[in-house]
Amino acid sequence: MNMSPANKADKKATVDAAAWMFNVVTSVGIIMVNKALMATYGFSFATTLTGLHFATTTLMTTVLRWLGYIQGSHLPVSELLRFVLFANLSIVGMNVSLMWNSVGFYQIAKLSMIPVSCVLEVVLDKMRYSRDTKLSISLVLLGVAVCTVTDVSVNAKGFIAAFVAVWSTALQQYYVHFLQRKYSLGSFNLLGHTAPVQAASLLLLGPFLDYWLTNKRVDNYQYSLISVMFIILSCTIAVGTNLSQFICIGRFTAVSFQVIGHMKTILVLILGFLFFGKEGLNLHVVLGMIIAVVGMIWYGNASSKPGGKERRSPALPINKSQKTDGLSESTEIDGKV
Repeated sequence: MNMSPANKADKKATVDAAAWMFNVVTSVGIIMVNKALMATYGFSFATTLTGLHFATTTLMTTVLRWLGYIQGSHLPVSELLRFVLFANLSIVGMNVSLMWNSVGFYQIAKLSMIPVSCVLEVVLDKMRYSRDTKLSISLVLLGVAVCTVTDVSVNAKGFIAAFVAVWSTALQQYYVHFLQRKYSLGSFNLLGHTAPVQAASLLLLGPFLDYWLTNKRVDNYQYSLISVMFIILSCTIAVGTNLSQFICIGRFTAVSFQVIGHMKTILVLILGFLFFGKEGLNLHVVLGMIIAVVGMIWYGNASSKPGGKERRSPALPINKSQKTDGLSESTEIDGKV
């Protein structure tokens, strides 16, 4: 039985909201767990931990493929390696940027991902934004900046690390949407292709990079039952974080993911004050939160209106063998998640 347009729109809105909530809950949850793991239990090996996250995700996709929930799909090796290069540069760049830069400049670098993602969409996808959409994005950036940016100092190597981190992250997030559209890949399928390669590369690179960043060796860490439980919990939540990121970017775009994703920044600030609070919520932080939330609501309304955000070129061609049902099946599976 065919659904009416109104019912289809309602269903899409419901699934979209569920996807965002899934991403927000898992992303905020993993930040809180990792903060406890690193601050309280001294496990400061961020790159190695990310490799463990992707190893757990690989295990999940392998089990789902064995159970028949993930169907066979094709992704060219060249596209896979390009994606993994961007993704790993993003992880390494962010870690190095945090080490070499002040917290203030690190936050500014993260905020610049939105305009960089906009540039990629305008250049590569011929996307066009209305005046209200541009202004709403600016308001979100202002609000989050007021919340998070404190002292700002930068040096040459810190700037280079931040530049690499921002552009590689924006390219990786753009590529998620690009590959799902071009090859009709669902979130599970794309994770099934990328997670094993990322896990292997990060687990090989991670211990050396972490030693360079922290001057500590992961094999010398004094593991305890509680710290191991936190590592397992972090890896478990990471499966949902990785999957929800692919679902959200696949359903929306990298820019929308970044804009509304700053709600996670606000939630992390609030939860950080509640659970790890060394200082209270001061006036300028509360003001910044209000500005950012208003900007996010404005962005949602502006970008959904006709002409608010639209592509000026035809959609990417889809492989003929997959055109009839591949995309609809992958979307249906993501919706069920």
